[in-house]
Amino acid sequence: MEITLSKSLLIAVVLAPLVGSIIAGLFGRQVGRIGAQTVTILGVAVSCVLSSYVFYQLLWGGAQPFNQNVYTFFEVGQYSAHVGFMIDKLTAMMMVVVTFVSFLVHVYTIGYMQDDPGYQRFFSYISLFTFSMLTLVMSNNFLQLFFGWEAVGLVSYLLIGFWFKRPTAIFANMKAFLVNRVGDFGFILGIAGVLWVFGSLDYATVFANASDMLVNSQYSHIQVWSGAITLFGSSLQFTEAPVIWATATIICICLFIGAMGKSAQVPLHVWLPDSMEGPTPISALIHAATMVTAGIFMVTRMSPLFELSQTALNFVLFIGATTAFFTGLIGIVQNDIKRVVAYSTLSQLGYMTVALGVSAYSAAVFHLMTHAFFKALLFLGAGSVIIAMHHEQDMRKMGGLRKYMPITFITMWIGTLALVGTPFFSGFYSKDTIIEAAQHHAHVSSSWVATYGYWAVLGGVIVTSFYSFRLLFLTFHGKERFRDAHDDHGHGHDDHHAADAHADAHHADAHHGDAHHDDHGHGHGPHEPHETPWVVTLPLILLAIPSIFIGFFSIGPMLYGTDWAGHHAEHGIPGQVHSFFTGVVDFYDPARNTIGALAEEFHGPVAFALHGMMAPAFFLTVAGFLLAALFYLWKPELATKSRKTFAPLVSVLENKYGFDKLWIGGFAGGGIKLGKVSRAIDTNIVDGVVVNGSARLIDLAANLLRRTQSGFLYHYAFAMIIGLIALLGVLMHYLR
Repeated sequence: MEITLSKSLLIAVVLAPLVGSIIAGLFGRQVGRIGAQTVTILGVAVSCVLSSYVFYQLLWGGAQPFNQNVYTFFEVGQYSAHVGFMIDKLTAMMMVVVTFVSFLVHVYTIGYMQDDPGYQRFFSYISLFTFSMLTLVMSNNFLQLFFGWEAVGLVSYLLIGFWFKRPTAIFANMKAFLVNRVGDFGFILGIAGVLWVFGSLDYATVFANASDMLVNSQYSHIQVWSGAITLFGSSLQFTEAPVIWATATIICICLFIGAMGKSAQVPLHVWLPDSMEGPTPISALIHAATMVTAGIFMVTRMSPLFELSQTALNFVLFIGATTAFFTGLIGIVQNDIKRVVAYSTLSQLGYMTVALGVSAYSAAVFHLMTHAFFKALLFLGAGSVIIAMHHEQDMRKMGGLRKYMPITFITMWIGTLALVGTPFFSGFYSKDTIIEAAQHHAHVSSSWVATYGYWAVLGGVIVTSFYSFRLLFLTFHGKERFRDAHDDHGHGHDDHHAADAHADAHHADAHHGDAHHDDHGHGHGPHEPHETPWVVTLPLILLAIPSIFIGFFSIGPMLYGTDWAGHHAEHGIPGQVHSFFTGVVDFYDPARNTIGALAEEFHGPVAFALHGMMAPAFFLTVAGFLLAALFYLWKPELATKSRKTFAPLVSVLENKYGFDKLWIGGFAGGGIKLGKVSRAIDTNIVDGVVVNGSARLIDLAANLLRRTQSGFLYHYAFAMIIGLIALLGVLMHYLR
């Protein structure tokens, strides 16, 4: 008997966090702190349990994918807009990840925000964020996707600028808003292109007709330029023929530009590290573990469109590879513990994007899932350290914390081992799969982009390993430098190198918006660190478990259609004869299925890990570990020497390749200067010359005319005579 998912249950999944957010936000004073935290945690917990049940029904309960409209926005002619749900295995997995991470964030918030006057308000925000993410991932049409997309962005601005009196938070909010508008512009153009071609925004309709409409119809190509420019009536021909692009390429690139904004890809990545200005690490986690995955999810969902344009896929691959390697390099020179994890997020998002570009969509989502757990662990672990250090965030002022914070120490090591791709840990299975997919794509493709993508993700391995172990060694090992924290000159291994980095360490995470807590860890002598309360350590433990095991047990079922041990599905899992993503990610040409090609070499998670120990990525991981140990444990003086030796390169990395200056000083600053020029033109020319000038001219003429109105009869007679003479002169000139 066919099992159908309940519409009422799905509505409850979405609305439960919204109800909690409304109560905590609008009635926060009435319900108090206990009431706000209870109702929001309960709402997210209900959503998490129901999402898990939906996932179970789809995976093991025999339920069929759900696709129905719930509410109609409007109907105008042949166009209509709906609120609806498309629930398949991809959506259900995203629902579980979003709600589970959100639930742990809510619990963690009890400890981290206990002294903040905006306690209820913050619970309302993160619960509203959960609702927005669920609206996004559960949508069955492009319009609802866009509304969820913007709602997620809106709540992110509320979180970044939570302490709205802080100048750094205001600046970070502005940066996030500006950069995301660029992505949203491309995204909405892509949606408009879909509506123009298909006449519908419904996923099922668009995907079912994608090949016919974008390959075999009049809409398959569009002229973007005639090849000529017309100036002052004359035409200049620059190309022999008009420039014609494939419609699929234009639509997919526009959609991906939206993903670049949300998933923080170069050059639209600059907002994510600054998003830490909210209550770190909660705000950071919300962005890094859930929000930024929206772009990866979107491209995976749109895979039937992207598979029709190799140009668009090459563009995706190039952007992802660049992000994976070059943003990771910035993490090497960061001294703020949360910013190291933030740049790690950027790099890992690049890995996911590379997987999308090589048509390994399932590998991208697999890494999205594993990354959500160990990155959440790292952010919350960093927050635990910040609490213990009385809100000090500079790693140069830490050291030796392992004996004071054993739970945080162990869980941070687990998260780091997962992040760097240590065999048998979750991150290894997803990350190594992406590297193998990039290698396979480079082998079968003659494109230079494919080769660049493979070497970029391979180079990113040693970079990730180095800055990740650098964080561990500076924070938990070595000398207890926090005992000298009152010395503003610091005693870490690195030089004070940038004023903004110093400011970050001092201002970025005061527990209140007005920074009336004066316990930043300096100026009062050393503070004795301590393990954090159970509301902080419990989420760490719960996240450490999937960070170790989930990759091992899920790689076979999710990617290759086997059971967890690698046996074929028909023998291992009754009723499951296809891969996890069958019906979600399908290929017009089976030869393009990169993960399908790798399936021949998969013989279970144990064999996969043993094979990985012989691969270049493993040796690069070990090399990064040894380099970090050399620089920050065995020979710490080498760090200072190398920093001075490579000062020009360090300066480039500290300035983030100039992207901040490009966006803020270039685009935003250029926009401000253009506005000033426009205002000057408006004030001096339009208002001054045209408006005020014409008014003055009329006033002058009126004054002159008024002077002719003397009231004397002979003046009027004289004027009439003069006028008659002038009239006769004109008539004689034209009539003779």
